Amino acid sequence: MSQIFDWLFQQYEDTSTLFITLELIGVLFGFLSVWFSKQDNILVFPTGIISTSIFVYILLVNDLLGDMMINAYYFAMSVYGWFIWTRKVDDAHFIPITIMTKKETQRAVLLFIASIIFVVAVYQFSSKWGEWYVYIDVLTTGIFFVGMWLMAKKKVENWIFWIVGDLISVPLYIFKGLLFTSFQYLIFTLIAFYGYKAWKKQINLPKSSLLK
Repeated sequence: MSQIFDWLFQQYEDTSTLFITLELIGVLFGFLSVWFSKQDNILVFPTGIISTSIFVYILLVNDLLGDMMINAYYFAMSVYGWFIWTRKVDDAHFIPITIMTKKETQRAVLLFIASIIFVVAVYQFSSKWGEWYVYIDVLTTGIFFVGMWLMAKKKVENWIFWIVGDLISVPLYIFKGLLFTSFQYLIFTLIAFYGYKAWKKQINLPKSSLLK
């Protein structure tokens, strides 16, 4: 057992205390953000903004450009989602959870393709192609870009993208040397399953409060 722990935590031998602390804080607020999302709670956005801000810095330093862009995009979409979620359908109710329309499905496909092309171009321009997981990083970028866009628009299908992307990210982050982040994605996967079930029960039911 001790050998397993030694292998898992040796990745942090040359990592400063500041970076480890920042990663833990980012993981904590990332967990809170996903939990609030499951609850259909507006606090998903301020907690998400804190988490993504931290990970933009960490990932930039580690030259993980795809992941960095994911988190920068999350930051922007959190601001956008915060605005969308506070819109009202009448004087007493906010917009409800809905399913994707045919037009939104087409836009999701285009967003996925565009994000893949964009990340490939960035890696190519910066000559950052190297380890095998960089190619997986490109794929998860496209998946998460669509998932975040759908969550900001309160579409129940956003959870499907989170589940797929999270499952890929669990082993991926172990190889990247970010163990705590890998654990975070494992928890995210479990919450995403419950989030999908919870949101399906609330389709087309406007809420009178965004904090519960």
